[in-house]
Amino acid sequence: MAVAALSVATVLAGEPERHGVTDPWVHDPVMAYEDGTYHLYCTGPGILSMTSCDLHTWDIAQRGVLQDHIPAWAHDSVPGLRGDLWAPDIVRYRDRWYMAYSCSTFGKNTSAIGLLSADRLSDSSGWRDEGCIIASREGRDNWNAIDPNFVIDDNGQPWLTYGSFWDGIQLLRLDTTLHAAAGARPFTIARRYAKGTKSLPANPTSDFAGPNAIEAPFIFKHQGWYYLFVSHDYCCRGMKSNYRVVVGRSRKITGPYLDREGKSMLDGGGTLVIEGDKKRYEAAGHCAVYHLPLPKKQKRGDLFICHGYSIKSEGMPKLVIRTVRWNHGWPELK
Repeated sequence: MAVAALSVATVLAGEPERHGVTDPWVHDPVMAYEDGTYHLYCTGPGILSMTSCDLHTWDIAQRGVLQDHIPAWAHDSVPGLRGDLWAPDIVRYRDRWYMAYSCSTFGKNTSAIGLLSADRLSDSSGWRDEGCIIASREGRDNWNAIDPNFVIDDNGQPWLTYGSFWDGIQLLRLDTTLHAAAGARPFTIARRYAKGTKSLPANPTSDFAGPNAIEAPFIFKHQGWYYLFVSHDYCCRGMKSNYRVVVGRSRKITGPYLDREGKSMLDGGGTLVIEGDKKRYEAAGHCAVYHLPLPKKQKRGDLFICHGYSIKSEGMPKLVIRTVRWNHGWPELK
C-alpha cells in the first residue's frame, strides 16, 4: 500500500525550493510534459511536485499541490487523513489537465480517490477541486480506492484503474467529467494470487489488508495492445521492501490480461519488468510508462519511471528512469 516517503517530507519541511537535484527522493512518481518541461508528481504532503528540462536535474517545489488546501470532503470520507496524499496520476483530456490522487491511511481500505483539474501545469496555483471519483469503505467494499491511473481507450472512452490488496486491481468506466459513469461498477482485472489459493504468506505490514500483495496499476497502449503494469509484494519497508513490477497484456482494455507465458493476471500471472538488483536498489516498484518527447542525451524509446529503495541511502526511495525496448511485443528496460 502506498505510503508517504517520510524522508522526503522531513527534508522538504520548512526548506526553500531546491534546485539542481540529480537524485531526488520520490515515492509513486508520475510525469507529464508541457512546453519543454517535465512535471513530476509523487506521494507526499499535499502531493509533492518537481520539474526538469532534461530528466536529470530537478527543481523541487517547497509546497505540495494541495498543501493546506485538502478539501473538506476528503477529511469527511477518510477519518484520520493527514497532510500526506498518495500516488497521484495525471492525464491530458479534452484540452485540460486532470490529476487523480489517493486519500487513505496505511493498511486500511476506507479510502477515496480525488480529482483536480488545471489549464496549465506551469500555473502551480491553478488546480481546481473536482471532488471525489470513487471511495471505498471498510466492511462494505472488497477493494481499496487508491493508486489511480487514467486510461483513454481507442474509442476515446475514459477509464480508471486502481487498487491495492483486498481483491486486487480494479477497472472502472468513467464519464466525460472523469467521474464514475452512470451505472458503472468496478471489477477486478488482476490479483497477486488466484482466488481461493490456500496457505498464503502472512502480510507483514497490515492486519487488515490480507496477503493479496498487488497494487499500483498503470495501463499503457502500444501497437494494438493494452499493457497492464502492476507492483507485486511489499513497498514502504526500506531495506526490507521486496517490491517489483510485472506486466501482462490484452487486446481489450477490460482484459483478460495475460503474461508472456499465457497465465492470466487474475490468477497471479505477470512477466517481470524490474525488481531490486541488490547492488543499487533493494527493490523497485510503482511504475508509470510514457511516450513523450525526450531530451537529446536520453536514449530513444518509451519512458519508464518508478521508485527504487536505494541501498546507498539505506532504503530511501529514489527516482528510477529507464528506457523501454519492445522485444517481440514485450517491454524490456535499458
